[in-house]
Amino acid sequence: MIRIATEADAAACHAIYAPVVETSAITFETDLPGEEAMRGRLRTRLATHPWLAWEEDGEVLAYAYAGRFRERAAYDWIAETSIYVHENARRRGIARRLYGALLGAMRLQGINQAVGVITLPGATSVAMHEAMGFAPAGVWPKAGYKLGQWWDVGVWSLFLSEPETPPTAVIPFAALTGSGAMDRFLRSL
Repeated sequence: MIRIATEADAAACHAIYAPVVETSAITFETDLPGEEAMRGRLRTRLATHPWLAWEEDGEVLAYAYAGRFRERAAYDWIAETSIYVHENARRRGIARRLYGALLGAMRLQGINQAVGVITLPGATSVAMHEAMGFAPAGVWPKAGYKLGQWWDVGVWSLFLSEPETPPTAVIPFAALTGSGAMDRFLRSL
């Protein structure tokens, strides 16, 4: 089941994220944030952007979220996306389905471009983004230092809709969920 994540999912999200922080360069976060910090991230992000969870038999196996690309208002129509899947649930198509739902939620908000930022070489992530229609948009060489080495970062982008001139304001995610539109969208998946 794909659903909107809640603060009650903080422990599950933390458990999925912890090994990624501790053993990989998939994220450049170097200090494990802790469950309380994860709860705060959920609370803060859900006000403005989607955070979705994949749940099976009462257990969260994956989560995906969007967030501000940059702080200036001119960037309101572009959002950076992230997805994390529990190591025991990979290679089952969960990421593509959950990511597809995330992109659909972003469209409902009026966000017109999604950006995936990938630590390179990142073959699995690159393949998934390109299968979802993302195209390479650039590389930042030696952008981050983690696990004793420098890593390049690639940027992939996807237009969710053609930008309007002038653009319509993006709907905050909390307003979208409050209207019932998001529930109807999730039931349609």
